[in-house]
Amino acid sequence: MNQDQKIAIVTGAGTGIGRAVAIALHADGWTVVLSGRREEQLKETSKMCVDRTLVVPADITILASVQNLFTQTIKNFGRLDLLFNNAGIAAPAKPMEELTLEEWHLVINTNLTGAFLCAQEAIKIMKHQDPKGGRIINNGSISAHVPRPHSAPYTASKHAITGLTKSISLDGRSHNIACGQIDIGNASSAMTKKMEAGILQADGSQKVESTMNVKDVGRTVVYMASLPLNTNVPFVTVMANQMPYIGRG
Repeated sequence: MNQDQKIAIVTGAGTGIGRAVAIALHADGWTVVLSGRREEQLKETSKMCVDRTLVVPADITILASVQNLFTQTIKNFGRLDLLFNNAGIAAPAKPMEELTLEEWHLVINTNLTGAFLCAQEAIKIMKHQDPKGGRIINNGSISAHVPRPHSAPYTASKHAITGLTKSISLDGRSHNIACGQIDIGNASSAMTKKMEAGILQADGSQKVESTMNVKDVGRTVVYMASLPLNTNVPFVTVMANQMPYIGRG
């Protein structure tokens, strides 16, 4: 392995924010391990990067699948410098009392437990490799600050990600492991199409919401990842400037 090679894992790399971040990291010189549940989409992302990628399909809700992701990374590259904990889902937008327990569990297991499992494996590698250390960046959301209507599982999971970020940052400090969180608002992707057509607001109205270019999320993550490990951005919010967040409700 080239000693100057920087190795990153991006979960949820087949679409949207994950794909944009993977492409941005690759353009900045990183070797990127692309992970997600759908192999064909990961291969499409890999083609957009051309080289310096490894496709490893994984379901982050399954421990053995997560462990295989990190095992394959070390087998191929020998170290890990960055984990972008990005993979996540939302439950159907409906009143809290109508949610099924299965819908709740699926969101929590993916967004929170999946991020925890990936962070665990990353920490195990980072604290013992030479040189020691690395960086974990968790994808939060503006929902880590304020909820949308009918978003209890997603909002709860993203508030919990904030606690996870703080705990990783504290516990990783003595091992030269930095941890930060990016809270994103309305980055244009398949998930935001409904916002562009009109989405429920806190006052009960339906309004079209502005979006931003998902490439700007990639640029932000690249900046966070480019810092030396003695410097950290613990939290950053990047969002469409015209969206109803400041003063929401």
